[in-house]
Amino acid sequence: MKKTKILFTLIGLIAVLTACGKDNKQEVKEAKSGELTKVTIGASETPHGELIKALEPEFKKEGIDLDLVVFSDYVQPNLQLESGDLDLNFYQHQPYLDSFNKDRKTNIVSLENSKIFITPLLGFSSKIKDIKDLEDGAEIIIPNDPTNGARALLILDKEGLIKLKDRNNLNSTEVDIVENPKNLKFTAVDAQNIPRVYQDADLAFINPNFAISNGLDPKDAIITEAKDSPYANIVAARSGEENNEVYKKVVKVLQSEASRKYIEDTFKGAVLPTF
Repeated sequence: MKKTKILFTLIGLIAVLTACGKDNKQEVKEAKSGELTKVTIGASETPHGELIKALEPEFKKEGIDLDLVVFSDYVQPNLQLESGDLDLNFYQHQPYLDSFNKDRKTNIVSLENSKIFITPLLGFSSKIKDIKDLEDGAEIIIPNDPTNGARALLILDKEGLIKLKDRNNLNSTEVDIVENPKNLKFTAVDAQNIPRVYQDADLAFINPNFAISNGLDPKDAIITEAKDSPYANIVAARSGEENNEVYKKVVKVLQSEASRKYIEDTFKGAVLPTF
C-alpha cells in the first residue's frame, strides 16, 4: 500500500513539473515577442518578400511580428493558406485567385481593398516611339500564356487599336477581336523569350522581370499597363477571416507611404503601387 501511495505521489509530482515546464516555455516565447501578434504570411521572394522584409519595422510599430515564408511556385502558397499553415499570403492577383478557387475547390478570399501593387505588362519597340505610330499590318508579339496574352490584348483595346468582344473578359484571345482597323498581326511567343526577339516586331509585350533580366529598362517602354488593371496583387486569407483586425493592419502597412517609397525607389517602374 505504501509503495502504491509513493508511486501515485511521484506521478502527480511529475505531472506538476511537466505543466510548469510548459508554462515557463510559453512565458519565454511571449517574453521574446513582447506584445507583438505573430502572423505568418507566404509570399514570392521578389518583389513581395523584399517589400515585406523592408517594412518589418513598420509592422512592429503596429504590434505585428510578421513571419515571412518564401515560395518559388504559385500553388503552395494557396494550399498552405487553405490548410492553416499560413495566416495570409501575398503573391497573386484576383483573376488568378478566382481561377485557383474554382479549380481547387478552395475558399480563399482577398482582404477588402488590399490591392498593393502591379507588375505591369510593358510594351517595347525598337521601331516606333509612340504606340499610336503603329502602321497598317504591324506585327505585335504577345505572351503565349492565356493570362498575359489576354492582358496584352486588353491594353490594345484600351488604346483603341483593336476592339474586343467583351473587354471585361480576362480570358480574351485573338478570336475575340471583333475590330482590327490596322490589320495588326499577332505572334504568340513564350514570355521569357520575348526580350530576345522583340526587335523583330513592331511592338512586343514583356513582363517586367523578364525585361529587367535581359537588360531592358521599364522606363523605355512605350506603353505600360495601367494601375487600374485587374491584375494588381492582393493580400489573401481564408474565407471567414477577412475581417480580422490584425490582418487589416498588415494591409495598412503594405499601403503606407513607407511602402510606396520603397516600391518606387527600389523597383524603378517595374512595380507600381496601386494604392
